[in-house]
Amino acid sequence: MSPTVLISGAGIAGSTLAYWLAEQGFRPTVVERAAGLRSSGSPVDVRGPAVEVAERMGVMDRLRDAATTATGMAFVNDAGRRVGGVNTRAMQRASGSREVEVTRTDLATILYKAGRDSAEYLFGDTMTAISQDDTGVEVTFEKAAPRRFDLVVGADGLHSMTRRLAFGPESAFVRHMGLYVATMPLDGPAERRSEVVIYNSPGRMVAIHPVRGRALAAFIFRGPAVDGFDHRDTEQHKRILGDAYAGAGWQVPELLERARAAEDLWFDSVSQVRIDCWHNGRVALLGDAASSVSLFGDGSTLAMSGAYTLAKELAASPGDPQAAFARYEAEHRTLVDSRQDNVAAAASLMVPATRIGIDARNLASRFWPAAAAASWVRNRLVPRREPAAAAA
Repeated sequence: MSPTVLISGAGIAGSTLAYWLAEQGFRPTVVERAAGLRSSGSPVDVRGPAVEVAERMGVMDRLRDAATTATGMAFVNDAGRRVGGVNTRAMQRASGSREVEVTRTDLATILYKAGRDSAEYLFGDTMTAISQDDTGVEVTFEKAAPRRFDLVVGADGLHSMTRRLAFGPESAFVRHMGLYVATMPLDGPAERRSEVVIYNSPGRMVAIHPVRGRALAAFIFRGPAVDGFDHRDTEQHKRILGDAYAGAGWQVPELLERARAAEDLWFDSVSQVRIDCWHNGRVALLGDAASSVSLFGDGSTLAMSGAYTLAKELAASPGDPQAAFARYEAEHRTLVDSRQDNVAAAASLMVPATRIGIDARNLASRFWPAAAAASWVRNRLVPRREPAAAAA
């Protein structure tokens, strides 16, 4: 019979993997803690190897139809006056990029719909225990009856339950990178329909993204690890956010009031996962569960390309999953490792720590030619290899 694979997490990595495993003759089951598809809704990029994966899945046209309307970034001061900016559309043209920016919600939904008829989805449930032997994995669920699978893949994000059950406590692998991020949708469209408007004060950034008709506010700020931080405690998040932005100018006071009243505020530490090996017996990790990356949307691109690579390698040796996991990790780490080194560069661009740093960034952006910007993107942010394009 076809090998059975339990995937924990119905997000970008999990839905992409379910699609490709089904294509390769496996029987995937996806378990998702939430009652339905969920996401912060923040914009992410599909670029580099992920474009090839999306095209092979037949969803690229749908992604382009769902693309956000932003064509540039505008840096503003306390009075809202433009003091710098970047033409991101020109950067893409100069680099020959085929990337597309969509909301995380739209990306996850499109990927889920592409493969939902070929996989079993268990929403509103989660794993509570894993016990494996040489031939399979016994899984206990919070609600469903226990079941046995040939393999288990954790695609359940930064705070992965799979990693906790099969590899060890989160504290052993997750490293706070000195930043926090929060996002929330706004009630109506942005004033500037084609630009992401960014305001900075030292160590703090606030952005309003036009998305597609309904604007999104984002906060990114520098700060040490908070004792007792709980990624599920919304009231704690609102207190941290209010303290971090006290006294900030521009539209920040109004946005903070909205955040205090928001029911859909998403907040978390910007963290990286560093783990020596992404697989343990018949259990493997994928996406942010294995290697959360950066602030620039690389996570979605790498989740899609990693899922494709994992499915390809499992299909190449279905009777030897350990060898398949090892090949997947060796190939995919070449993309991930360089991306994990870019958090400092991303933070210096988007969240300068000092007033001098803000002024220097703003001044430089006025004279930043498209070719130089495109080169910076290629060298720092876009994965250099495209394994999906080379695969049959």
